[in-house]
Amino acid sequence: MSITSVRLQPEVEQGLEAMAISQERSKSWLINQALKEYIERQTQEKTRWQETLHAMDSVAKGQVVSGEAVQLWLESWGKDDEKSPPQVGQ
Repeated sequence: MSITSVRLQPEVEQGLEAMAISQERSKSWLINQALKEYIERQTQEKTRWQETLHAMDSVAKGQVVSGEAVQLWLESWGKDDEKSPPQVGQ
């Protein structure tokens, strides 16, 4: 494990200290958890943005599923003759 120094604003340091005491965890553990969650969120955000760009490109190319086909599919859910998800061009 590596060591990295971080300068904290006094109010952040005070909040961190209080949280470490209340949760019976070290400040290092709390900082690691916070950074881990931040990195995961940023990664998810980047993935969602790429998926959004891909979806917008598909729409621009006319690669879409009609609302009617989706509605028919949804109405079939839970029935004996449940339909497969609609495909592009249906």
